[in-house]
Amino acid sequence: MNFLAHIYLSGDNDLIKIGNFMADGIRGKQFEHFPEDVQKGILLHRFIDTYTDSHDIFRQSTKRLHEKYHHYSGVIVDIVYDHFLAKNWSIYSDEKLEDFISRFYNSLHQNYDILTEKTQGLMPYMIERNWLLSYRTVEGIHQILTQMDRRSKNTSRMQFAVAELKEYYTEFEQEFTLFFEEIRKQAQNKLISL
Repeated sequence: MNFLAHIYLSGDNDLIKIGNFMADGIRGKQFEHFPEDVQKGILLHRFIDTYTDSHDIFRQSTKRLHEKYHHYSGVIVDIVYDHFLAKNWSIYSDEKLEDFISRFYNSLHQNYDILTEKTQGLMPYMIERNWLLSYRTVEGIHQILTQMDRRSKNTSRMQFAVAELKEYYTEFEQEFTLFFEEIRKQAQNKLISL
């Protein structure tokens, strides 16, 4: 799961969303100085990642890419799954995607002081280019994968994975749909237990 799914799976609490969003850059117990709800978001993020990476459906999606993209396959599928969440948003939420994203961006601004430095640095680019909304189109996914490929000094070749997305579009969408029903339930249960 990538940014959009992590935020969506956090429920309605802005601080849990923020913790879940910025959790990748927080190692070990470094999260313990954050407010309690941010901590819950970080722990939820870790749960979602562990659950996702070990799930048979997610692995089925990554196998399709592994020969060409190796250990970047999981990252690509995370982004591809965010595409299908954005594309099919009205199935999962009564709120318009644009409004959901706008509220999240506003919450980042309102809680700027508790964000990690990495998140503070990322935020202007994310908002200016509206990454979360760009997931809705294949062209947007291509732009995101190209940016990520640049960060790997073009060693990941992720920008070319749009070809596989197009070729196996139906299969990826079916896998996402099945998987997302399961991760939604698992994330809701985890939130209750936190």
